[in-house]
Amino acid sequence: QVQLVESGGGLVQAGGSLRLSCAASGSTFSRYSMGWFRQAPGKERDFVAAISKNGVTTAYADSVKGRFTISRDNGKNTVSLQMNSLKPEDTAVYYCAADVGRSLRTVEYEYDYWGQGTQVTVSS
Repeated sequence: QVQLVESGGGLVQAGGSLRLSCAASGSTFSRYSMGWFRQAPGKERDFVAAISKNGVTTAYADSVKGRFTISRDNGKNTVSLQMNSLKPEDTAVYYCAADVGRSLRTVEYEYDYWGQGTQVTVSS
């Protein structure tokens, strides 16, 4: 079992940048593919980005392609999400998730472990 703790959220103006981090503990980090999801008020939790166990393969939602970059450091047991050119519609609670499966997943229910979330607010 792995525990996940997100950090780095906050308030930023449109066009600005934020870097989210997720620290993992309790299990071998490289066993898990990692993903970021987000949930805006009144909406479902949506896929944002995912990265494979070795960090070679990534996937992004169309809405964030070219603006967000997911990365991981298996030596430090962390996964990060660099968010550039932020828009008000990026406002949401962002969640880190871990998946023991073999494939890179983009669906919420495929993930096994979740962090508590960190709020990102982008003002116009």
